[in-house]
Formats: sequence, structure tokens, C-alpha cells
Amino acid sequence: MNQRFEGFPAGELRYISVPDLFFTGLAPLVDDLGEMKVLLHVIWLRQRGGKKVVTPEELSADETLIASLRVLGDDPVKQLQQGLRRAVQHGALLQETLKTPQGVYEIYALNDVGGQKAMEQVRQGKLGVERVVTVERPAAQPRPNIFQLYEDNIGLISPLLADELREAEATYPAEWIEEAFRIAVENNVRKWRYIQAILQGWATRGRQDRSTARRADKEKRWYTDEEFERFFRH
Repeated sequence: MNQRFEGFPAGELRYISVPDLFFTGLAPLVDDLGEMKVLLHVIWLRQRGGKKVVTPEELSADETLIASLRVLGDDPVKQLQQGLRRAVQHGALLQETLKTPQGVYEIYALNDVGGQKAMEQVRQGKLGVERVVTVERPAAQPRPNIFQLYEDNIGLISPLLADELREAEATYPAEWIEEAFRIAVENNVRKWRYIQAILQGWATRGRQDRSTARRADKEKRWYTDEEFERFFRH
């Protein structure tokens, strides 16, 4: 099914900074969409998460990037590897090999002053990388977006509610949103406020695995916190 971006919602939006030289000096050199997506994602990680260096393992575990590369119609991890390689060839990214007792890692950073300093710290052993456990990725269909989930499980979407759904989709992981809708359906509480309360609760207290919760207390429903109980009465 073809998906269409619904537009940027009204209100204050979060932005990231991209140097002018990206458009005038680098973009004319980039002739591969996968490379462009990888570059923009690395810039986003630097601006939003303060990631000075990244590894292919970290990037391949990033669901947002993988979903973006998957639409190119090829193995997304292959697209990632190709994008990193081409970005290094074009001088947009720097690359170093880091040898540790845990293994050998390929390290990448933006080719700017901050990235150059970070790579020097890597070479001096002052800056390491996070260990990321990679998983096998089945060739799954793209996840349904929040609008499809709402229409399939609850009903029609009003213009006012559409803004709230867009905000929730930008705030919470897709896995959380799907699970929250599933809980609402299982308990026959098909209300957006109930789903929203679940998501807010997970964001505040952390999301607990359902099987773990059931093992801990088989007699008590894990989702019946006081915060959610009021939604059963409406």
C-alpha cells in the first residue's frame, strides 16, 4: 500500500542544523539515494543525540534508518553499507578501524572539525564505541502507521485528532504504538485517551515486557495500573 506524508503539523517543531555547504558543495556529488539517507541520518544523530562517532552495527540496529532504506527495494543493511562506503569516497564521512579486546569495529564520523577531533580521540584510545547486539532482520512488510492502526481498530479520524496522532507517531517507537493499540483491542477499550495513557506511562516508567509481567504475577492483569483503570469505566 502506498503511503503519503500527511504534512508537518501546526505548532512548534524541532529542527536540526545542516550546513549551507551540504547543499552547495556535497549534495551535487551525491548520486545515490541510499548515501543521501545515511548522511542525513548521521547528521540527525549528531544534532539530536550528540553521537560523535557511529558504527555500522549501531546504524543497522536503528529502526528509523532501516525503515528509510528498506523502501529502496533492496536489502537495507546492504544499502547502509553501500551508503557509508560512498560517503567516505565523497569525503562526507571519515572512517577509522578500532581494535578492541571485544573485536574490530569500523568507526564513522562526519568530516567536520568535531568529527575530525573525535576520530583523533579514537586513534588515541580516548574515545570508544558502544557494543551493539545485531539481530537477524526478516524481510518484513513496513509497519502500519498510526492512522491505519486507528482506522482499523477504532474508527474515523477527526482533524483535531489527526494532530495528536502525528505527534504520538513522532514521539513514540512504532513498536510501542502497535502494542498499545493491541492492548486496547484486547480489553475492548477502543479509545485514543486510553492508548495515549499507556504510551505516556511507558515513557515515564519504562515499558515492561508482557511475558515477564505475566510470569511475575499470573493472577493480576499487568496493564491495570490505577492510571489506566478509569478508562475501563467509560
